Amino acid sequence: MARSRRLPKQARRLILDPGNEVYFSAASVWEIAIKSALRRRDFDADAAALARAAAQGGFAELAVTAAHAARVAALPPVHRDPFDRLLVAQAQAEPMTLLTNDGALAGYGPLVALI
Repeated sequence: MARSRRLPKQARRLILDPGNEVYFSAASVWEIAIKSALRRRDFDADAAALARAAAQGGFAELAVTAAHAARVAALPPVHRDPFDRLLVAQAQAEPMTLLTNDGALAGYGPLVALI
């Protein structure tokens, strides 16, 4: 996954840095599964294979908890996408940094890093 040409170099450096613990969210796998099933071209991926590859690549899975889901209600309406809002809520609850290329998410504060 780190070899993808679509992955920015800055993100690749952070992901491959042995000093960083890298997580993938169950919410991302869920989003990919739903949007892939809807035949969206920008989500043409096998969610199960992606989850396996992330785990085999040493990424830790971040499950969606009730606390994460409830925290979404406290977020300002900066972004409407429910998956992205859940990812932000997870980052705030843990706390951890969310890497994204979605500039709209930067409005959620310092735990969102634009790449």
